[in-house]
Amino acid sequence: MIPLEYLNASDTLGNPFRKRIGRLLLRTVVLSGLARMVAQISPCAHVVEILVYHLYTVLLLTWSDYKTIILPVALFAAATAPVHSVSKLFQGCIWIWIHLVLVNVSNQARGIAEDRINKPWRPVPSGRITVSQALVLRQIMVWACATWSASYGMDKTMVTLCLVATMILHDEVGLSRRPIPKNICNVAAYMAFEAGATKIMGIQSELDGISWAAIFLSAALLLTTIQAQDFPDMEGDLASGRLTFPILAPELSRIFTLFAIPSWSVLLCWFWGVGSFVLITHSLVGMCVGIRYYFFRTTRADEQTYLAFNVSELGLIAWQISQGLSSNQVWLMISHLLPLHARTGLLSF
Repeated sequence: MIPLEYLNASDTLGNPFRKRIGRLLLRTVVLSGLARMVAQISPCAHVVEILVYHLYTVLLLTWSDYKTIILPVALFAAATAPVHSVSKLFQGCIWIWIHLVLVNVSNQARGIAEDRINKPWRPVPSGRITVSQALVLRQIMVWACATWSASYGMDKTMVTLCLVATMILHDEVGLSRRPIPKNICNVAAYMAFEAGATKIMGIQSELDGISWAAIFLSAALLLTTIQAQDFPDMEGDLASGRLTFPILAPELSRIFTLFAIPSWSVLLCWFWGVGSFVLITHSLVGMCVGIRYYFFRTTRADEQTYLAFNVSELGLIAWQISQGLSSNQVWLMISHLLPLHARTGLLSF
């Protein structure tokens, strides 16, 4: 369960944080209630309750990354492969999720000081699991992910092993504490997610020239814009002693992001040969996101802009309407859609 005292965090972290924690607490109460209902009719009541508890714990491990990892990577793979069937799409999403559990449990076991400030509802800082339990789960997930990938072929297993190696360098060797090595590790992990998902979703497992071009362009894009994920986490990064681009150069990192995002919009549209309307729209979206990062510098504003950086336009607008917020623009997922034009020519308008 999420400690009730986090509901009083609005004094320091703002009302949106309180709403988010409130929703998580409500889900916990609902799941606990369902477990009790099942327990009344099941001879294995205690087992059912334990399973529900741990299932929710695993969901919390990846809760903040559905919009920033799972959805963007799934869209990238579906557009780049392109996706062969609904079944392949589902299998690709499952592959992304179980590997995200692996990466997140490792990162969160080594980042408690940061999470206590930025995301205190996560399983380790909230006390749902201990650090030692998280490390045991990491070992289990290494074997689970390797076995799952092996069922699709040795090439997918190699992708998993590359992701594991990157995870070890980031979390155990300590590269996460240095800005450039940290960013390289994050980009390498993102490439592994994209490569694995693209291999699974496509009609064939081998990556062709279009797929490799899309993956390497995505890597270059992320390497020069990855500071976007660090802006909202500056307070936690400082507490954990982690150095990031925004911490080392607060003003320069904002100026660089202001120009990098719209520049990538133009370059990607030119490379994939999309139509004028798509070029203009994507460039305007990039300008809006870059301007937001430069002029709106509160933690809450950075969180909203990072969501705009990741989430598609229609999804973001729907999310914002449900939250009663003003509409933000979009960027990264539109960028991930552009390789689809090389496959189908659908973006020629």
